[in-house]
Amino acid sequence: MATEVKLPRLGQGMESGTIVKWLKGEGEPVKKREPLYELDTDKVTQEVEAEADGVLLKIVVDSGEVEVGRTIAFIGSEGEDVPSGNGGAPAQAEAESGEAAVEEQEEAETEGASAPGMDEQRARGQEAAAATAAAEQPAAVRGDGRVKASPLARRLAREKGIDIAALQGSGPEGRIIAEDVEHATVAPPQAAPAAVETGEVEQLELTSTRKTIARRLTEAWQAPVFQLTVSVDMTRALELRERLVGRLRDGETKPTVGDLLTKVAAAALVRHPAVNAHFAGDRILRFPYAHVGIAVAAPQGLVVPVIRDAERRTIQEIAAARADVVGRARDGKLQLSDLEDGTFTISNLGMFGIEQFVAVLNPPQAAILAVGSTVEQPVVREGQVVVRPLMSMTITCDHRAVDGADGAEFLRTVKELLEEPALAL
Repeated sequence: MATEVKLPRLGQGMESGTIVKWLKGEGEPVKKREPLYELDTDKVTQEVEAEADGVLLKIVVDSGEVEVGRTIAFIGSEGEDVPSGNGGAPAQAEAESGEAAVEEQEEAETEGASAPGMDEQRARGQEAAAATAAAEQPAAVRGDGRVKASPLARRLAREKGIDIAALQGSGPEGRIIAEDVEHATVAPPQAAPAAVETGEVEQLELTSTRKTIARRLTEAWQAPVFQLTVSVDMTRALELRERLVGRLRDGETKPTVGDLLTKVAAAALVRHPAVNAHFAGDRILRFPYAHVGIAVAAPQGLVVPVIRDAERRTIQEIAAARADVVGRARDGKLQLSDLEDGTFTISNLGMFGIEQFVAVLNPPQAAILAVGSTVEQPVVREGQVVVRPLMSMTITCDHRAVDGADGAEFLRTVKELLEEPALAL
């Protein structure tokens, strides 16, 4: 019997994904754990592996947004019959019936809580709504009168206060998908544009990654934050890095100042758990381990792969892990597991010549460290003016989870460990 290939749930809260392309064509042999297609979620684009051996008998959904659990293809023996239909109707019907039940319950509760005299007003409102609906002829509806829409589209419409019945669906059979809701929000009516030369304006559709960046940074901007800045004498840190490079063996990754900083920050985080935390609405989560996220400028946008248990790794192990995740980030090969469970983030723009900046929080993390370039500057040491390589660090903290003294003590520890790296080893 042919095996159904269903869209998997790759992360908590995932409701749908967008099939970018198939890596196998119909009729081609497929091996278990072999990449089968590329899936774009709200966090990352990744390859999804086949769960069975055989032949790709049929591709049900060639591309586009698909709900979790829907059948998108069939794998079986060559020449085997494929079940008719799209294979996704049962899961879709179950999801929609569940939504219908919730909506009916909400309507019933609303009716039960109505004040006396509201029945007549409601009746007049329903008559007016019916007349308007008949005149506008909105998106396609099912036999039971409900608008055809994906669960994700319904949720987005509720969050944005959009009447989903007024939208026109671009999905199969007029079904409303998430993109229809997004376009209804961001595309205001415009007057006819004046004639311009072709090619002057470039319009780029937001990718799932860019939409996620916009949503998360907007959330971060709403948090009450404060910043603290220190300058660090990097003389001994740079000397240590040179010694580590000199001891490299064939095939080992050359450690960077950023790798040393990751090690030092991880050591400081386990000493200051107030900073190594998540703000979770009604509670604060403090972690005994340091999963340090490294902000990476990838082609698809900013991503933050995580180096787990950085406090237990050597600088050389951190360098190897960093080279691996950064390389895969720039090749678009990250997995969701590479981006999850970070407890703290480091954003380093020193390689671009930026001396100091303020980084935006990476929710739900309670703090992020912004690192600038190392610049030789005059300083006073023992009454004498000398030149030293100084590096600026600025920590941004969520004041709901971290107090000013906690952030200051963490930053002081990081400074001490960078100026005396042996204390962190």
